[in-house]
Amino acid sequence: MSAPVRTTCAYCGVGCGILATPTGERSVTIKGDPDHPANSGKLCSKGTHLGETIGLEGRLLTPMIGQRRASWDKALDLVAKRFRDTIAQHGPNSVAFYVSGQLLTEDYYVANKLMKGFIGSANIDTNSRLCMASAVAGHMRAFGEDIVPASYDDLDAADLIVLVGSNTAWCHPVVYQRIRARCDAGAKLVVIDPRRTETADESDLHLAIRPGTDVALMNGLLAWCRDAGVVDYDYLAAHVATPDAFWDQVDEGSDLWSVARICDVPPQDLRRFFELFAATPKTVTMFSQGVNQSLSGTDQVNAITNLHLATGRIGKPGAAPFSITGQPNAMGGREVGGLASSLAAHMDFAPENVARVGRFWAAPNMATKPGLKAVDLFRELGNGRIKALWVMATNPAVSMPDAGRVREALAGCPFVVVSDVIETTDTSVHAHVRLPASAWGEKDGTVTNSDRTISRQRAFMAAPGEAKPDWWIISEVGRRMGWKTAFSYDRPAEIWREHCRLSAYENNGTRLFALPGHAAKGNAEYDAMTPFRWGGAPFADGRFSTPDGRARLVPVAQKPVAAPLAKWPMTLNTGRYRDQWHTMTRTGLSPKLARHREEPLVEIHPDDAVRLGIVDGGLARVTTPQGDSVFRASVVATQRIGELFVPIHWTDRTATGGRAGLLPRPLADPVSGQPGFKSTPVRIEPVATEWRGFVVVRGELATRPDYLWATRVAVPGGTAWDMAGNGDATALDALLPKGQRIEAVDAARGSRRIAILEGGRLAAVLFVTRDGALQPRDWLVAQLSEAIAAPTLLAGRAPGAQVDRGPIVCACFDVGLKTILAAIADQQLADVPAIGAALKAGTNCGSCRPALAKLLVTQGSANVA
Repeated sequence: MSAPVRTTCAYCGVGCGILATPTGERSVTIKGDPDHPANSGKLCSKGTHLGETIGLEGRLLTPMIGQRRASWDKALDLVAKRFRDTIAQHGPNSVAFYVSGQLLTEDYYVANKLMKGFIGSANIDTNSRLCMASAVAGHMRAFGEDIVPASYDDLDAADLIVLVGSNTAWCHPVVYQRIRARCDAGAKLVVIDPRRTETADESDLHLAIRPGTDVALMNGLLAWCRDAGVVDYDYLAAHVATPDAFWDQVDEGSDLWSVARICDVPPQDLRRFFELFAATPKTVTMFSQGVNQSLSGTDQVNAITNLHLATGRIGKPGAAPFSITGQPNAMGGREVGGLASSLAAHMDFAPENVARVGRFWAAPNMATKPGLKAVDLFRELGNGRIKALWVMATNPAVSMPDAGRVREALAGCPFVVVSDVIETTDTSVHAHVRLPASAWGEKDGTVTNSDRTISRQRAFMAAPGEAKPDWWIISEVGRRMGWKTAFSYDRPAEIWREHCRLSAYENNGTRLFALPGHAAKGNAEYDAMTPFRWGGAPFADGRFSTPDGRARLVPVAQKPVAAPLAKWPMTLNTGRYRDQWHTMTRTGLSPKLARHREEPLVEIHPDDAVRLGIVDGGLARVTTPQGDSVFRASVVATQRIGELFVPIHWTDRTATGGRAGLLPRPLADPVSGQPGFKSTPVRIEPVATEWRGFVVVRGELATRPDYLWATRVAVPGGTAWDMAGNGDATALDALLPKGQRIEAVDAARGSRRIAILEGGRLAAVLFVTRDGALQPRDWLVAQLSEAIAAPTLLAGRAPGAQVDRGPIVCACFDVGLKTILAAIADQQLADVPAIGAALKAGTNCGSCRPALAKLLVTQGSANVA
């Protein structure tokens, strides 16, 4: 067996360290790195099952021009020529890059340098614009620099942790376990979220505020702190600039009763939160997409920073505002200027910064002003002003708001290049050139996590086919456009050293971000780099990155909350599922991760469901002015009345419905440019179907199902599709492969069961019914791996009794709901640790622990009844 390779996880901004031990050409065992400061050996369910996602299914392995394979030389020459010709004819602002937090810092650096220093436009933006741009803008306004003034160590020291707009238990499970450990030691946890999530279930207090009322809440809390004598006027006088009439604006509508009415929360709960915050100096306020993904996201961030600055709760252990990012290298992209609104190394487009970076790069054509942010970029693409676009490591046809218009814009663009790992995505179908990029496990470079810790990501597999690192692809295009010397990189260590030199170049301490000690490190030192956090303890000395060294209180006011519209009477919120990631091009390969949520659900409150005739488990159409999509309905009391929630992950590759990106408005925060995904006007209605069924097949179906409802899920040895529709269900037969066919028909119930055998093995099975129950498919899935198919295939179960595990609750150890309930009842399990001891559930990443706790309560209530 090979020695373990120290690398980092491919998913969220926690930045967990991983020990990856290759066991074959495309196989690996994954463990958490006990020496990494971000996770100390812990991993969430997604990280645990990374080994299931490194196969070559669906990989792009060679450059493609149109639908034909091409050599690298031909593909790169064409990209360089088309960009060069477009710039010559229409100017540098006629081209754009759209990049990703999946890129390593070295990749990001080269892309930013090529666009801003040599092409001469700042039209390079990143999908990180969709998740944390408001935090960046808020930091700039408050601190003068995009600095996260906190680390994970602050969670260990806090006495109060406030989570705002973050389902941390699902989205950042390793950080959540650190929070839980601190709470077990006596700290309090407050969760502010319109939904009652798994995170809220374990909190000391949950405030289910009306979406978009965070400014009112934080201004009200600040006014309360002032009246309670908690504002630190000495700190303000020494370190913070306070605008005239700031406190008058804070006072406006900020009394307890007004805030309770605006936020739609009980006044007694609001008072409890205010009193707890005022009485607890060591408070960390951690915020995420619920704050950032708003049309007032930047103001909401500054409402939080105002609170911490005014109370002096910053630059001290256990006291800080803490923005936690969603992608593994969103922070690294911010450091090198991956956003259209920044230049490089935390510099903006002030003339002296443009001149400085131009000197350092010896750049012939420096961009002098910010470029198009993501929403504007794709709008201009649709308007025909962007004539050549390069998309790297992201899928905007799924993830952007008003994704239908984004697709139209991509289809109409004269020249689209896509660098990706996956051969066919919703975006790459519009590409004129596709370039095969190296994937996680094959890439070498650095990433920066949410608390500014830089770690090495190391390759432990060879890149397959003709796949190449992103930095190499970008550099080759730069060289072919005429800038050979500037892009003559031979390895990522060279790019890293240049990045470090730029961070310190003519810095003179004006920017906290600087990596001077790393600029001289050789290749061996780069290879051996251990994780380190730049910036130390930001603002501990009371000095900020502004011209006068003082932070800024930023006046922010609550905007009116729009009343429900007659045609669009509800509010739509979008977000993540626990075991899936972005558009599922990686997690969708893992059968174990698929078990948690196999379909995209629209969550709706029972009162709304009854009123609208929507039944749990039925189908429902969600419609906005931008588009519509069908979802499976989940009727849950965790939703606020009048609000819906849908997940972001499903694509045209994996479903005919569940397309969340089609629904949000293409509107953005006026300061940050971040889209508002959390409060779209919407309506919902039930959808009737005449039949429903599923197909299980070894490998993949030759033809993608195209019915009213069809969703794909990975299973061991193959794939499964759940389907529903109207009309003649016998058309489903065309999905099945050739082979020996056995069939059973129940005319009374309108059900048909077909199995296809090849050499005695199960190749595929189709179950369809019009008026009956469908068998659970787990046993049928298991038959895909059997050498000889069982004789009871058409019964859908093994002879005799069969244990039904139920839906998977713990993805790390594949433990089902019915297994857990049976163990609680039979073994008299009284708490979550007891469940872990009996079944191992909840003992790895811990993201299922809230669900386990809820099951204990439910089972206890049932026993009492």
